[in-house]
Amino acid sequence: MDLAAIQSALRERNIDAWLFYDHHHRDPIAYRVLGLAASLMVTRRWFYLIPAEGEPVKLVHKIEAGHLDSLPGKKHQYSGWQELFDQLKSILAKHRDLAMQYSPNNSVFTISLVDGGTIDLLRGLGKNVVSSADLVAQFESTWSEEQIRSHFAARDSIDSVVAAAFKEIGKRVRNGGAKEHEIQQWFMEAFARENLLTDDPPIVAVNANAGNPHYEPHASHPVPMREGDLVLLDVWGKKNTAGAVYYDITWMGFVGAAPSGRMQEIFQIVRDARDAGVKTVLDAINGGRSIAGWEVDRATRGHIKKAGYGEYFIHRTGHSIGTDVHSNGANMDDLEIHDERQILPNSCFSIEPGIYLPEFGVRSEVNVLVRAKSAEVTGKIQREIVNI
Repeated sequence: MDLAAIQSALRERNIDAWLFYDHHHRDPIAYRVLGLAASLMVTRRWFYLIPAEGEPVKLVHKIEAGHLDSLPGKKHQYSGWQELFDQLKSILAKHRDLAMQYSPNNSVFTISLVDGGTIDLLRGLGKNVVSSADLVAQFESTWSEEQIRSHFAARDSIDSVVAAAFKEIGKRVRNGGAKEHEIQQWFMEAFARENLLTDDPPIVAVNANAGNPHYEPHASHPVPMREGDLVLLDVWGKKNTAGAVYYDITWMGFVGAAPSGRMQEIFQIVRDARDAGVKTVLDAINGGRSIAGWEVDRATRGHIKKAGYGEYFIHRTGHSIGTDVHSNGANMDDLEIHDERQILPNSCFSIEPGIYLPEFGVRSEVNVLVRAKSAEVTGKIQREIVNI
């Protein structure tokens, strides 16, 4: 935990304190931000208050009194509910505006982890509970220089593996056949050689299967890959080193001489929508303007809607990327939520629009890294469908 940085961030936002609260590991964010062991057995409520100024305060149950001993600050203990209420009232007496893992109307649902009853309790004490969403983004989803280097290392490996995968598919198709699941397993073998980790294997999908954004190939249902097939490869991974962050891309290929005019039309719409999203980010950052995630989604989605395919773009434009492939920074989203979180310096996210038709789906995904005064797409940018 970086106490000085947290207190500085609170002062910048004019928030009196950040109040962490948990029992039974309801709030994994608290454990990561505070540096608490995820293996800690927590059967009673604990609170940890970080004020914008001064010493933090702990409130723990007497039978789990040592749970927050790794953190700085004065410790208070309770056993009964009335004692808990009185201690909490005393600890919070000087603070009105409290950041918590809460989001009004459950808008940013990945952050909204504090239960309604606890919110009621604090409001009953006259407290104004505000969302910690931007604080969480800062402390969970901005990267160190070492992490940025790990992203580029993952990029170099994954871009190379994806290019080789297209060649492998072509070779197998022409030498008797390939199957989605077999190519997925080929990827996992390549990842092992490249010292890459992934939380799930990549998506290898052909034709109608590519129209399912979360399709998973299975050995129990082998799907052949043949001449004339449109192929989607969605690949994400990170280097097998401490603190490494993900690289996450999607590319399209066609087995044969040339994709159909319809396939090319849909790909070009998706590609140009992707580029519209990237341009929105670059223009804002290069112009010194802050930008929220929803703005990127609106630019990208607007292009697809204008082309007449809005109903076939069924997910947000992109997601925050970190040590988990889906991190807790701003998402590029004006569909599933209206994400007003700011895109922060040293953060990274995907831009990955898609059009998912009954006969085939197309998605194109790049990663964008934002610095204080610049932004860039971190890997290769697909311009045409790969001929396999």
